Amino acid sequence: AGIKKDIEKLYEAVPQLVNVFKIKEKIGEGTFSSVYLATAQLQTGYEEKMALKHLIPTSHPLRIAAELQCLTVAGGQDNVMGVKYCFRKNDHVVIVMPYLEHESFLDILNSLSFEEVREYMFNLFKALRRIHHFGIVHRDVKPSNFLYNRQLKKYALVDFGLAQGTPDTKIELLKTAHSEDQQGSCLQHHPTVALGNGISVSVTAPKEIAQQSASKAADRRSGSLSKVQMKQGRGGKEDSVHHSVQRSVFGERNFNVYSSTYQENSSTKLIKQSKMIDVSSRKLITKKKIISTKTVSNGAARKAASGCPLNLPCDCYATDRVCSVCLSRRQQVAPRAGTPGFRAPEVLTKCPTQTTAIDMWSAGIIFLSLLSGRYPFFKASDDLTALAQIMTVRGSRETIQAARTFGKSVVCTQVVPTQNLRTLCEKLRGTNSSCKRSQGEGPSRSENNTALPVAADKQPCAPETLGKQIQHLESFQEGDSALEVKATDMKGWDQVPDEAYDLLDKLLDLNPATRITAKEALLHPFFKDIRL
Repeated sequence: AGIKKDIEKLYEAVPQLVNVFKIKEKIGEGTFSSVYLATAQLQTGYEEKMALKHLIPTSHPLRIAAELQCLTVAGGQDNVMGVKYCFRKNDHVVIVMPYLEHESFLDILNSLSFEEVREYMFNLFKALRRIHHFGIVHRDVKPSNFLYNRQLKKYALVDFGLAQGTPDTKIELLKTAHSEDQQGSCLQHHPTVALGNGISVSVTAPKEIAQQSASKAADRRSGSLSKVQMKQGRGGKEDSVHHSVQRSVFGERNFNVYSSTYQENSSTKLIKQSKMIDVSSRKLITKKKIISTKTVSNGAARKAASGCPLNLPCDCYATDRVCSVCLSRRQQVAPRAGTPGFRAPEVLTKCPTQTTAIDMWSAGIIFLSLLSGRYPFFKASDDLTALAQIMTVRGSRETIQAARTFGKSVVCTQVVPTQNLRTLCEKLRGTNSSCKRSQGEGPSRSENNTALPVAADKQPCAPETLGKQIQHLESFQEGDSALEVKATDMKGWDQVPDEAYDLLDKLLDLNPATRITAKEALLHPFFKDIRL
């Protein structure tokens, strides 16, 4: 009944649609748009299926025009979705695109053969090569934005609502959108998350980078996006952990462990757990917390929060605490739009300069899920917890070293070694002979041990420390591997070549400057047979 009402409202809002399309059902809903399946009566007499994307009326006109230009200039070939028509009535805009019937990533993840995975990634890189050629940074590469028709072997990269342009972009409207509507989010000059048990992760920006700023409009947009997504408000499969397939390697039961604003999050944690902050700092933090709740409505409060002189010396640089000087400084702004779990390290650490490399990281996360059979692989309620989860796979020292290359100082009070990607994926998928077990022979699991996995019909417990993140990963490797698989059912997973993990390693390069590009990925030895 609700969907029927939405369809009626759409007809009322854009009456031109009535004589052209028969809207059948709503097939998708996001923060900034809803997508409907419709049929159009062609002059030939045939009916053609179309996807109608209705943008929310509050969308910025420039952002809408930029999305349309991405579709018209770069779309229509190399697995990039094109556009058929566009209708507008007042502030309501409907973009009409070809409809591609597709499978849910979650539904097919554990039934894909290795060869299908290889073809999937090859076609994803074709789409990324196409848009990157035009200087488009998608910013939201994930399975639900890369449609896949398994039977027809057709693919389509969709949703350019968050797209940004590179400095040399060929999309004229993205040049303007980049300056006027940059997707951003504020961050303290020296943010720290104290993760408990004396373990914390801290990210610091050097002064010259911290003083850079981006526009404010997209800050509001990106902030609302992250809040909705992190609280599972969208109801999309991207955020679901209640599913029959293998669950996320990392997951959190309580998405309200941290406050909804980053300022409250870091302040509250520091008050409760850090023993290094002096009394005056505590008072300032409390004041900052109160101010942060009124930032939108009270301009004077915002001014008070940034009233500390920029040239005041700081004594907490590269430590796991935040001094009162840093808490009083003006906030740093950097693009952070995207979906939690797919954000690159440079996005999580608020690097102001972000390139097409962030799309390649997201593609690497998709590849990691395909090789391990786990989706979503990463799941965290805030950016620094997400960074801690990445550290458990890629290593803390490597993360710290990479962060230095783009001007960030990451402090971690525990050394976490790098995981061997083949070993990790094979154990999680259950194709490693050393960890295969017959049905029912898995290790016993204590109900009181929150670091151990829980039953498949329950959400994983919330990891509160970096140590628990590590234990959580280890428990999956040791006790939650897939059950023994017969050789006839392996579908090529018992013969995954080294080239696959070499490509994965290059995609998950923590340094965006050396991360493999889409063009280079297509030339990787992993795809030599497909190219031929």
